[in-house]
Amino acid sequence: MDYRAYIAARIQAGGLSREEIAEAITVPPDPSLGDYALPCFKFAKALRKSPAAIAEELAAQYPADSVIESVAALNGYLNFRVNRAGLAEETLLSIEKQGSEYGSSDMGGGKVVCIDYSSVNIAKPFHIGHLSTTVLGGSLYRIFNFLGYRAVGINHLGDYGTQFGKLIAAYKHWGDREEVQKGGIHAINALYVRFNNEATEEMEREAREYFRLIESGDAEANALFEWFKELTLAYVEKIYERLHITFDSYAGERFYTDKMQPVIDELEEKGLLTESQGAKIVDLEPYGMPPCLILRSDGASLYATRDLAAAIYRKKTYDFEKCLYVVAYQQNLHFKQVFKVLELMGKDWAKDLVHVAYGMVSLEEGAMSTRKGKVVWLEDVISRCVEKAYTVIAEKNPSLENKERVAEQVGVGAVVFGALYNNKIKDIVFSYDKALNFDGETSVYVQYTCARASSVLFKAREAGIARTDALLPPCDAEFELVKALAAFPECVVSAAKNYEPSVVARFAVDAAQKFNKFYIECKILQAETEAQRAFRLRLTEATLTVLKNALTLLGIGVPEKM
Repeated sequence: MDYRAYIAARIQAGGLSREEIAEAITVPPDPSLGDYALPCFKFAKALRKSPAAIAEELAAQYPADSVIESVAALNGYLNFRVNRAGLAEETLLSIEKQGSEYGSSDMGGGKVVCIDYSSVNIAKPFHIGHLSTTVLGGSLYRIFNFLGYRAVGINHLGDYGTQFGKLIAAYKHWGDREEVQKGGIHAINALYVRFNNEATEEMEREAREYFRLIESGDAEANALFEWFKELTLAYVEKIYERLHITFDSYAGERFYTDKMQPVIDELEEKGLLTESQGAKIVDLEPYGMPPCLILRSDGASLYATRDLAAAIYRKKTYDFEKCLYVVAYQQNLHFKQVFKVLELMGKDWAKDLVHVAYGMVSLEEGAMSTRKGKVVWLEDVISRCVEKAYTVIAEKNPSLENKERVAEQVGVGAVVFGALYNNKIKDIVFSYDKALNFDGETSVYVQYTCARASSVLFKAREAGIARTDALLPPCDAEFELVKALAAFPECVVSAAKNYEPSVVARFAVDAAQKFNKFYIECKILQAETEAQRAFRLRLTEATLTVLKNALTLLGIGVPEKM
């Protein structure tokens, strides 16, 4: 049950809608005050009364029922206490019935949400800076599918530009096919770095010519480009597999080469395209933005040109409800310009385009990426985290079977969770030690909690304790855990509405903390009565189910033992 909606439906306050009241309802920081609270301060102006007086009136008017046990006014807040046994029964039955689908819904109704994320550059390895877009997009992809939408994951490949001419020139001067095939993307990158360090003016001219040959369809130049692309995708697929990332489309910048001219023609026809110093622009000064550059003075297209074509293609192909661009906040202006140009073109769906901006990821060592080759590869960060996880696990549980597999789940989970736990717009400094802390706000802590719950259930099965549907009025620790589990469906919806997987990550830590408090304060297998033991085992099993669901939405595996 959505208790906020239930409460809001029974309150009349100043003409506010049920949705507005439900959104205002919070959970008190002190459980002794109640389970839910409605601050009445925002109603004071509309009702021309003090918050305290409003709270008193609403408390007197609230209809008594079996769901809300008590309503009390205190210092401008309306505090509600729910029926503990009722909430426990409803929550546990829902979890047991839905299992891995608990928290899902059909609210999306099959509507399409396009999600543009990761967007790797051909011939360039993944560095740590690609982490956020990849795991944020991957998590949103799973969340929207979980809520009944049809998510379309798009990897908008960076496969267009003069850098590919440079790469072919570098290969022609210094490359060896056998060595490049063996070395893969790192060999390609080494050639590119060498070109940037050593290229002469003559080599720069060669690079421009090779790029022209790619564009004009030259067989040899395009064969080399396709080979570089093949090596790149083979490399990134291994990383995507480790991170549990999938895509439905790899249509990149080059895909839109023949789709840009109709966009330029439409801009021209609608009088939006003007000339400025030989370049073609859309003037956005009236909207407080610099001009959007569509064509350079030499006639070359730009990112904006291709993004306009891509947005129009995606709408035509997928008829999306929303189209999300999971791209760093440095591109805020770019997307504002692109969205505004589409709006000026009369595309009423421009309002459905969303830039999901995020902050930067760096390591504690400091700055990490330059064109000169000073980069920190994401694969190295993942592997180092897995190695450190293996060392910690081997020390804590030397007899554990499948330590390598568990270390992979723990290490990869730590990297993913490190990028998802904080609000997406914040810059992140990744710390191996913090990410692998068994006692901190980490995926390792949540995974360990799952292993603890699994261990309790395993011991119960070994002892021949049959599962029952026992129900008792929950004690404080049990009830705080029940409330946390009951909030999961609402949490998933919030994550989708705000494009914020950190909501799910923080839920997982909070629920794990409440389970561990319950585990310490309430004997489970050694409970005083059989009914108590059975109820606590139900609660343990429900917790494991919900924590697994939360971690799955984040793209993190759950070891049975740690």
